[in-house]
Parts: sequence; structure tokens; C-alpha cells
Amino acid sequence: MVLWTPEHLKTLLPSLIVIAIVTVILRLVLIHKPLNIRMIPIQVLAVFILLLEIGKQAVSFSRGYDLYHIPLHYCSLLLYTLPVMAFYRGKHSQTVNAVTATVAGAMTLLTVIYPNLIYSAGNIREYFQDYLDFHTVTFHTAVILIFALIVVLDVHTVQPKGEVKAVSLVAAVFCVISASMAQILKTNYANFYSCNIPPLENVRLAVRDAMGAVVAQLFYVLVVSILTILFTLMCYWLYRLLKGKSKVPETV
Repeated sequence: MVLWTPEHLKTLLPSLIVIAIVTVILRLVLIHKPLNIRMIPIQVLAVFILLLEIGKQAVSFSRGYDLYHIPLHYCSLLLYTLPVMAFYRGKHSQTVNAVTATVAGAMTLLTVIYPNLIYSAGNIREYFQDYLDFHTVTFHTAVILIFALIVVLDVHTVQPKGEVKAVSLVAAVFCVISASMAQILKTNYANFYSCNIPPLENVRLAVRDAMGAVVAQLFYVLVVSILTILFTLMCYWLYRLLKGKSKVPETV
């Protein structure tokens, strides 16, 4: 189980440095601006990842379509929540912001700790040769930038009530939909069909041999669902800790 390959060290590490520089500059320039101005980089990135996804879907359809490309992965949640965060200013906007920040934070944490799980060295090597590899690496790198900007530009005002419930509910609904579709389509969305981590996949297979395929799979999906919800909640609280109590007066 290799967390970081040489390819990740050569590409992701410099990307993190660039992201850090960009976020520091944008904070210095924008932090005292009205909220609608501070949201502009988030809006640009929301449009950017949607365009990336449209390109991915188009390329996949042109090749006969791979069911794995249906946006039912954990990181795909951002395709739904980030555009809402970027452009919605209604009653529940801060709740949407909390969910989006949590998902972006979770993906950032996974990418920084275990990038080889998120995208492979092969994706990096083929970055300029295949759009799908370009999409995979670019999308997950953009997620790190998105999370950094959410934090440093202070675009989310933490609400005293409702955020934990909302984050838990979104994670639970995601698990139901993604896990169900993974079994129906026999496609490994969010590790609900099999496990991408070799040692854990060996455990899953051993449990299947001992308990039978159906019971073992139900047990596996339940465990992955619980872990996904708990991990999401942990990332919410880590985000809250990182965000701290710093607030910027909002003027629109």
C-alpha cells in the first residue's frame, strides 16, 4: 500500500505550494472586500469543475461510456453542492456552505494523506495524453484549492444549529444512493462494491468466504456507510477547528 508515489511527489507537492501562494495572495487582496466579491474565485472554480465534468462525460460517451464515470463518487458531491454554494444566497445558503466545505475538506484530507488512492501514478503519467487522466488529476487538485479558498476567504458563517444534522443527512443520503447504485450496476462507486485499499479488500474477501456473498456484501456496505458518515462528521469538526472564530464583517 503506497500512499505517495514518486509521481505524486513530483506533481502534487509543487501544486500544494502553488495553492498556498495563491490563497495567501487572494486573502490579502480580498479578505476585506464584500462577500459577493470574495465569492468570485469560488464561482469561477464552480464553473470550471462543471466544465471539466461535462468534458469527461462527453469523452466517455464518445468511447462507449464507462459506468464508473457516473458522478456517484464521494468527490462528485462537489459537482452538486459547489455551484449552489457559489450562486445561491437564500435562507439555507450557510448550511449549503457547511456541507460544501466539509466535502471539500474531506477530499483534501484524503488527497494529501493518500493521493495514490485518489488518482494513480498512471493518471499523472498520461495527464497530457488522455482527457480522462487530465480530468482526474486536475479536478482533485482544484478541490484542494476550493477548500483553501473557502477557509481563507471566510465565505461561510458557521451556524449554531443545524449544520451537523445537515452534514450527517447529506452523507447518509449519499451512502444510500451511491451504495445502491454500486450494487445494481456492479460498479465501485466510493468503495461500496469493493475496496481500493488492498489489505482491506483482502479482509472483505475473507469475510465473504466465511459468511457468504450476500450477507458479507450487506455487512461490508453497512460498515463503509458508517465509516463514510463518521469520516464526514470528523472532517466537519476539523474544518470548524481550522476555521476558528475568525469572522469578516459582511457587506454586500
